[in-house]
Amino acid sequence: MSEEKKVEKIVGIKGMNDILPEQSALWELFENTVQSVLKSYGFQQMRTPIVEATPLFARGLGAVTDIVEKEMYSFEDVMNGDKLTLRPENTAGIVRAALEHNITYDGPKRVWYNGPMFRHEKPQRGRYRQFHQVGAEALGFAGPDIDAELIAMCQRLWDDLGLVNVRLELNSIGDANERNLHRTELIAYFEKHKELLDAEALRRLYSNPLRILDTKNPSLQELVNNAPKLLDFLGEESKAHFEGVQSILRHNSIPFTINPRLVRGLDYYNRTVFEWVTDELGAQGTVCAGGRYDSLFTIFGGKHTPACGFAMGVERLLELMKLNGDAEHVSGCDVYLVHQGKQAQMQSFVLGERLRDAGLDVVLHCASATGIGSFKSQMKKADASGAAFAVIIGEDEAAAETVTVKSLRADDFANNQTSVPFDTAVDYLVDQIVGVDHDESQCENPNHIHIHH
Repeated sequence: MSEEKKVEKIVGIKGMNDILPEQSALWELFENTVQSVLKSYGFQQMRTPIVEATPLFARGLGAVTDIVEKEMYSFEDVMNGDKLTLRPENTAGIVRAALEHNITYDGPKRVWYNGPMFRHEKPQRGRYRQFHQVGAEALGFAGPDIDAELIAMCQRLWDDLGLVNVRLELNSIGDANERNLHRTELIAYFEKHKELLDAEALRRLYSNPLRILDTKNPSLQELVNNAPKLLDFLGEESKAHFEGVQSILRHNSIPFTINPRLVRGLDYYNRTVFEWVTDELGAQGTVCAGGRYDSLFTIFGGKHTPACGFAMGVERLLELMKLNGDAEHVSGCDVYLVHQGKQAQMQSFVLGERLRDAGLDVVLHCASATGIGSFKSQMKKADASGAAFAVIIGEDEAAAETVTVKSLRADDFANNQTSVPFDTAVDYLVDQIVGVDHDESQCENPNHIHIHH
């Protein structure tokens, strides 16, 4: 008999990661917190396709950028020949959709998004080929107040997530005419020191010299520090706008540092730019970046529409949450139902539905390939689930119409259990769980009770 041919396993694409069940609770905590904070500022969620026409990014991001030159996942649709790209960022898509559906016809709009982006680069900690961003875009707002509001919204999110080692860096890159004056001086300055430039700086010298200021090459730091500063080229309007942002931040006790080397590699930014950075993630220290992009609507063929926004890297922020210990405090379910016997199983189903009606998260033990399992094995599953309580229904409980409630998180684990009549079990458990920690703020449903152990 010939040996069966071994089936080759198919594995995931490098840099595109699976989010496993034990990891998803932290993602949900983050996403629920984001949604709560953004909603409290009047931002509405907007969802755009993952695939867009390639010219959208080539025009919006600028042809001479790392993203367009080296990082985009682009392909031709074999059905009709369209040139398509997996989105490397989402501001361009938001503006495209805003123009296509004319959403600012009746006034400015605050929108936000959450989803995967794609860039072909070397995967490393905090930087992946499929990564996730949360972003907010304020469309149609011209004043410095909206810039400051976006920054304040980020600060509130860090506070709600318990992140403390994140600091704000701020700069203004002025308007196009001011950048052009600065660009001329910058090129002239670097030309005088051409022999000191590395290959990357030489490549950018005439195409995108502003990005040389963002170099991480240690040997170029002194040269860059002495380069002409864009802040010195700002006109009165740009200066007033930048001072307006700073004034609101100071008045609201939001600390910041002005970083004159903070620039943007994308062509559509102007005036305010900002980054939230940390020293806890090594080289990938920027967790959120944003700024003003008043020209993007006109670049895409629309009428002039001032706008400002930001995008934050979800994976990097989750890493920070883990470093702060938040991953240890993400709850599992509230109740795990353990049962043995046919009648007990039927009663467990009934009780499970009643508990869910009361707003609790409940896991009902179900049979695996090897069967329903003993009480001991079920209790191990209950403890591993992260539940606050196990509710046990055996043949004796079923006959007596009672349940045994056991606290899985109490200090006196071995003795902390009690018998409760079946018909009062829901009220008893709700009272117990509310007593542990009633936190409605993390829930979309205000009637939903959920605990964090």
